[in-house]
Amino acid sequence: MGLSRAQQDEVWVRWRTGISLRAVAREMNLGPAPVRVYVQSVGGKQPAPRVRSPKALSALEREEISRGLAGGRSFRAIAVQLGRNHTTIGREVARNGGRDRYRAELAKRRALERGCRPKHAKLRSNARLRAVVEEKLGVKWSPRQISNWLRLQYPDDAEMQISHETIYMSLFVQSRGALRRELAKQLRTGRMTRKPVGQKKSGQGRGQINGQINISQRPAEIEDRAAPGHWEGDLVMGNVPSAIATLVERQTRYVQLVRLPAGYKAEPVRDALIQSIQRLPTHLRKSLTWDQGKEMAHHLQFSVATGVDVYFCDPHSPWQRGSNENTNGLLRQYFPKRHFDFTNVTQEELDNVAAELNGRPRETLGWKTPAQMLAALIPVPCGPGR
Repeated sequence: MGLSRAQQDEVWVRWRTGISLRAVAREMNLGPAPVRVYVQSVGGKQPAPRVRSPKALSALEREEISRGLAGGRSFRAIAVQLGRNHTTIGREVARNGGRDRYRAELAKRRALERGCRPKHAKLRSNARLRAVVEEKLGVKWSPRQISNWLRLQYPDDAEMQISHETIYMSLFVQSRGALRRELAKQLRTGRMTRKPVGQKKSGQGRGQINGQINISQRPAEIEDRAAPGHWEGDLVMGNVPSAIATLVERQTRYVQLVRLPAGYKAEPVRDALIQSIQRLPTHLRKSLTWDQGKEMAHHLQFSVATGVDVYFCDPHSPWQRGSNENTNGLLRQYFPKRHFDFTNVTQEELDNVAAELNGRPRETLGWKTPAQMLAALIPVPCGPGR
């Protein structure tokens, strides 16, 4: 059994508080199935309320048309009474049975049905656009990245432009059927429907690290991303005792992924980060901001070996290294949070994933890619005779 309009509205109000759909159903004294089916059918987004056009005939006007026809009045006479054009009255009567069969209630019902008829999705009718969107989803670009990249790539071709919202809805709403539904698994979350904002994550305490310099002491040039060479870092954990290290350059959002074959305690993390950082040009290794993880207990030795200053975030404050947090979320498209063992991942595989991430256009970079931004910072060596 479907939900009433009032029940549908109540589902959205309760779900936005951050509780699960099962909890929403329980609070409304409903079974979980109808709530889940309804939310999935609209792609996890509350449909916009239907707004009646001011040009549309009202129920009262249709009653007056029906009475006027029964009284033998002409279309012009009825139109004058209603303040409408006589052609409007003629079209209304013609598409609802003619003079002899026109009924106000039936006409209203047919008008609602016409208003609800399915519209042709742009991605369904434009095979060229659909192919490009599916190709980019296949390499884990987000709908927003695809939309803005298309705008830059085809500035004068409206048929090759599409909003990110349309892409999302084509993935999530089965009735649209424009995109292969399995491509939704390529999205960052891997979900088949939306989730409301509001759910909170619990933090984990990791203890204290000796000799740490707090993030509040970082120079201004790091805070405003004015200069390159300042990095954010963290670990991404597997569900078995395994991890990789992630490094993100703050200005360009360039990503380096670091394999930790010897584990993620302080000493092997220090050695792996030293090896990774030292591959960079000197002017691109200035500072590193990390959270409170004990894996950076050897930060002083790391700084001596690389010349990179290490700053530590406040406890439970992941937003203080937001670029790195965003990257770690993107990595879950490649390395799911559940049932993943990083000990089986090679450095070559990590480099390939990093290359894909660095090849994605970013809104914060004016829809350029991190790879393009970093390349502009590395001088091209001049050969003999140049």
